[in-house]
Amino acid sequence: MPTRPLRFLTSLLLSAGSTFALASPVPEAREEIHRLRVEIARHDDLYHRQGRSEIPDADYDELRARLAGLEKAHPVAAAAAAAPLPPVPDDRTGNLPDDTHHVPMRSLTKVRNVSELRSFHGALARRFGRDDLAYVVEPKYDGIAVSLTYERGRLARALTRGDGRTGEDITARVRAVAGVPARLRGGDAPDRIEIRGELYVPFAEFSRVNALRGEAGLAPFANPRALAAGLARRVTETPREETQALRLVCFGVGACAPDTSLPGYQRELSVRFRDWGLPAVEIVRAVRGVEQLVAAVDGLGRERSLLAFPTDGAVVKLDSRALQAAAGEGTDAPRWAAACKFAAAGAETRLLAISVQVGRSGALTPVAELAPVEVAGVTIARATLHSAAVLARLDARVGDTVRVERAGDVVPGIAGVNLEQRPADARPFAFPKDCPACGSTVVADGGGASLRCPSDSCPERLRRRVGHFASQAGVGIEGFGPVVMDRLIARGLVREPVDLYLLRREDLVAAETEAAADRLLTAIKRSRSAEAWRFVAGIGVPGVGAAAARELVRRHGSLEAIAAAEPRLREPLLALVRAGVRPPAVAGKGGALHGKTLVLTGALAGFSRAEAVTRIEAEGGRVAGSVGRGTDYLVAGENPGAKLAEARKRGVPVLGEEEFIRVLGGN
Repeated sequence: MPTRPLRFLTSLLLSAGSTFALASPVPEAREEIHRLRVEIARHDDLYHRQGRSEIPDADYDELRARLAGLEKAHPVAAAAAAAPLPPVPDDRTGNLPDDTHHVPMRSLTKVRNVSELRSFHGALARRFGRDDLAYVVEPKYDGIAVSLTYERGRLARALTRGDGRTGEDITARVRAVAGVPARLRGGDAPDRIEIRGELYVPFAEFSRVNALRGEAGLAPFANPRALAAGLARRVTETPREETQALRLVCFGVGACAPDTSLPGYQRELSVRFRDWGLPAVEIVRAVRGVEQLVAAVDGLGRERSLLAFPTDGAVVKLDSRALQAAAGEGTDAPRWAAACKFAAAGAETRLLAISVQVGRSGALTPVAELAPVEVAGVTIARATLHSAAVLARLDARVGDTVRVERAGDVVPGIAGVNLEQRPADARPFAFPKDCPACGSTVVADGGGASLRCPSDSCPERLRRRVGHFASQAGVGIEGFGPVVMDRLIARGLVREPVDLYLLRREDLVAAETEAAADRLLTAIKRSRSAEAWRFVAGIGVPGVGAAAARELVRRHGSLEAIAAAEPRLREPLLALVRAGVRPPAVAGKGGALHGKTLVLTGALAGFSRAEAVTRIEAEGGRVAGSVGRGTDYLVAGENPGAKLAEARKRGVPVLGEEEFIRVLGGN
């Protein structure tokens, strides 16, 4: 995409829109319309099919607004231009079977500022001849749209939005989502109903999954929506620890027969959904008139940072379903609803430098070093630039004024460059051709999208591998900090994690004081008997994090057995065995919890969470993150959360701490 000045938006709700000159001659207009359509189609493919984005939502909306203005001003040129856009961006990947919605899933009219919100209300007020129209205002969840069809109360299928008429079948994925009932409660459900909703990932689950991926040496997801899209439509086997991150929220209805089973007002729909056992929107604000409407949208925008789930706007709907039907449908969207987009939390600051980090897999990641700036209550001094390709596309240069945003209100990143404030001497960043840590010639992956150091002996890669092994994500060697690690690596005493178990006291004394060396030697000795999964996860093989390591230990039992079964783990695990590591034996089929799945909630007096997990696994059980159909027990401590209510609803046995101890054998 050609680089252009970023139109900086206010950090307040509903930032001001832009105006465009539309007096282009028809040939130039046709070319510009074609260019915009191609560019928007590419961004639609990234966002709706691949679950990622290259530009902020505000910039995308600006592209759409410019295209709409040109098409309206030059209808002849628009008709002649190639690559027309579909009314609804198509999110189908082609990897899953298709099916047809009973009632099309339309998009919503976008409202970008208060003026447009007042215009939306004004059009409805004129249509109905009254100004005191009643609305509901709900948060706009940032996930992927989904439609669930229940027939005679049973879940029959679940589809993505697709192109609005045809979506991809994700029924199997949706059945596994926590809180989605296989059968509606109450016995008063219609014969057939399409429930419209959103699959999303709460912030806490997003952080948990990215931590797991970090342990496994995998790239983190950029934002919760990208994770939701990936989990919902992934056709390959997905780790259970990731699939448990998905949630569903229901907020609308498509086809319904008979329609008489639905309430007459939108504000009552969430109550009906909850009566049926469906997860519904919790924040539903009923207002009357345009002033209350504007205030409610503004209030929701100011409170978004307090929400536990990602939201990128507010949805406004007429409250009366009778008036909704009377307002009818426009060409692409219903006339009775609109989506008010929030400006992303962001601020301007100066780009002081660009550094390049080397990960333990060798990936080279550019990082923006910034003049510290506060964004949504968090001071940001560094922000990822993701890859060489992203940096080249942004064309961010040292000295530039850049806009920093928290993607999905979580991850800080550079959203754009203010070219009007670019210094005259700013030069494009030259990505190193050689690894900044070891000098090896870097290699390109993914068609040049990312760069990587290929050398296994790269000191920075080694530093990160050894640091990961010794960390709490690995075997947990206390006191093994970066200073002593760098000294041991520099002297050639540590080239692989296993070398930590070959160190002598005199090696450590040369890097530390005698007292510190003795403490570190004791910590290394203690780590020889860490749980087996910690050694498997600690060696840092890509794709083998804590969850996968635990599963391998459950399946095979010992490091030797894992080495025999998994060729890529063989050499590092056998080297550890030869170095004398002796993890405790894993419980066999006679364990008290063999084959059982437990979920933990609340604080236990006699166990930390890590200790409880260790005890459960030692008895042959496994720990899941949420209550589902496969849960055998919920262990509830002090101040249990929503998992307790879910367990009771599903009839899952609940163990207090004393009962939990008895199940473990009384210890």
